[in-house]
Amino acid sequence: MDIFTTLLTQPLANGLVLVYKILGNMGLAILVFSILLRVVLTPLTRPYMESMKKMRSYSKELNKLKERHKGDRAKAAQAQADFYKEKGISPTAGCLPYLLQIAVLIFLFRLFTAVFANGGGVSENFNHFLYEPLKFAQGEEVNTRFLYLDITKPDKLNELFGLGDSGLPIPGIFLLLASAMQFLSAKISVPYVEAEAKAAKKTKGKSDDFQVAMQSSMIYTFPLITILIGISFPSSLALYWLAFSAFQVVQQYMATGWGGATPWVTKLKSLAKRG
Repeated sequence: MDIFTTLLTQPLANGLVLVYKILGNMGLAILVFSILLRVVLTPLTRPYMESMKKMRSYSKELNKLKERHKGDRAKAAQAQADFYKEKGISPTAGCLPYLLQIAVLIFLFRLFTAVFANGGGVSENFNHFLYEPLKFAQGEEVNTRFLYLDITKPDKLNELFGLGDSGLPIPGIFLLLASAMQFLSAKISVPYVEAEAKAAKKTKGKSDDFQVAMQSSMIYTFPLITILIGISFPSSLALYWLAFSAFQVVQQYMATGWGGATPWVTKLKSLAKRG
């Protein structure tokens, strides 16, 4: 095994199987393990979240700095750095722990692909990564059923509608929920993106405009990418992505409130009261 498998994939596999052996259902184990994982990583990412919150609260002042030095990027960068220092903001705070979360996502993706989409028995595939006390017995079956899902297969509704594998694949409920959480997360950040857009229009260079355009497009592209990727891979990935995204929405709400998602939330509350 390579060093990344030893340091990341193996601990993730063993943690997941430990939760599975307590709960007895792999789908439920993935949801619970994903939330536990995010809770464990939260203290590491708190400096990053606090830094982002501060930057958003000072967005007007930062935009004024950009406008004041719009003809000189070097002075604008220096003025921004001085402002961050004065206000006790560290833009790079918590970046490494945040990158760790991305690494966890990548290696969980590798694990799910190796275990659930690699053919053969799930228990045998898991045993390649497990420490001796947690290894499955030879031929032991793993419960991969979760509600309507078989988590070794993509989250598609084709079979429920009697379509089989023919025709256009229909994304399943958990995949759509994961995509919706991605969209909600992006909508919460809309006020910050809009403030950046206004500042970018006042600068002569094109790099700010490009950055803002990328931020705006991610509101729609990330949910779409979630569906396109998720519909081709085991639904275990959709379950993890749902738990990951839902936890992220909760973190964002606690840090900044509903932000750009406020109109949507208000409308849903109004509909709920009428019901």
